[in-house]
Amino acid sequence: MFSFFRKKPVPSVPDPDLTVVPNATTVAPETLPPSAARAAGVHFSAPDPTSESAPVAVSARTSWTNRLRSGLKKTSASIAAVFTGTKIDETLYEELESALVLADSGVKATQHLLEDLKRRVKEGRVTDPAAVKAILTDGLTELLAPLEKTLVIGKNRPTVMMVVGVNGAGKTTSIGKLTRHLSYRGASVLLAAADTFRAAAREQLGVWADRNTVEIISHQGADPAAVSYDAVCAGKARDKDVVLVDTAGRLPTQLHLMEELRKIKRVISKADPTAPHEIVLVIDGNTGQNALTQVKAFDDALQLTGLIVTKLDGTAKGGVLAAIARERPIPVYFIGVGEKLEELETFNAREFAQALLS
Repeated sequence: MFSFFRKKPVPSVPDPDLTVVPNATTVAPETLPPSAARAAGVHFSAPDPTSESAPVAVSARTSWTNRLRSGLKKTSASIAAVFTGTKIDETLYEELESALVLADSGVKATQHLLEDLKRRVKEGRVTDPAAVKAILTDGLTELLAPLEKTLVIGKNRPTVMMVVGVNGAGKTTSIGKLTRHLSYRGASVLLAAADTFRAAAREQLGVWADRNTVEIISHQGADPAAVSYDAVCAGKARDKDVVLVDTAGRLPTQLHLMEELRKIKRVISKADPTAPHEIVLVIDGNTGQNALTQVKAFDDALQLTGLIVTKLDGTAKGGVLAAIARERPIPVYFIGVGEKLEELETFNAREFAQALLS
C-alpha cells in the first residue's frame, strides 16, 4: 500500500491500491496551492469505480496479478498437486505439509496453516479435496494480512527512507523502481549514494537517477554516514518529499559493517531528529529461509519498518512470506517479479495467497 500527501496533479491513470489515511481531508489537490494541499492532508485515494479511468486502473492491476501468478508458478504447482486426489484424509494433509515446507513456509507457519485448515474443514463439513484449496487460501490470506500496510509519504517532509540489504538482493535496483513508483505518483525524490564500499555502486545509482530524472547526492570516497547527512539536509533545503538512502550491502554476520548501518541511522537523526522515518530491508525471494534469517538480524540491529521482496519470478520458495508473517511480521510494502521499472507493486495479502495457491 502507498499513501501520499499530494502536491502535484493526479496522474492520468489512478492507482487502485492508493488509499486515504483515516481522518485526512479529501479534496481535489489541483485546486489547492502546494502548502494548502499539504496542510489539508490530501492523499491519493482509490478510483471511483464509475469513472472512465477506473477500468484502466483495474486492468493494470489485473495484468500485475497475472505476472505474479506466473512468477510463483513453480511454488504453486507443487502445492496444487496435493489437491488432485478424491478424498480428504491424513495422506492429503501430510503431502500438503511437505509441499509447504519445501516452499520454505517454515515449520511454525506450516503447522499453523494445517491446524487452521483442519479446523475450517471440520467446521464446514467439507468433503471435496478441491474445496480445501479455497479454504487454505482464506487461511493463508489471514496469516499474511499483518504484512499488508500502507506506506505513508508526505507526513514528514522529507520522508527519509534508509534502504538496506545484503549484496545481490536487488537493493539498488529496487531503489530505482521505488523512485519511479513514487515519482509517477507525484512525489519529488532525492537519492543518496551512501554505498561507498561497492565498486561502481554510485554509478549504478546515478543511472537510476537519470532514468527517473531525479537528483542525487554523491561524494566519491566519502564516509557513508556523511553522504546520508548531506542528503537529508539537501532534501530539507530543496523541499523534497522523499530522500532514499542507498546503503552498502552486507551480511548480518559482518558485525563491523552492521555497526556502520547503525552509525548512518544515528547521523541521519542528527540532520532530522524524527528521521529515518522508514528503514526498509530488501530481500531476495529466492533465498527462502535465509531471507527470514536476514529479516530477523536486520530488524534486531535497526528496527525495520518495512520490506521489499524481490525476484519472485520463477521462485520455488514463495512460501517464505508465510514464515515471515508467523515469526517476524514486518510489513511488506512492495514485491517485485522482474527487472523492468514497472515490475514493482504494492503487496496485497489476498492476491499473493491466490497466486501462491493457484
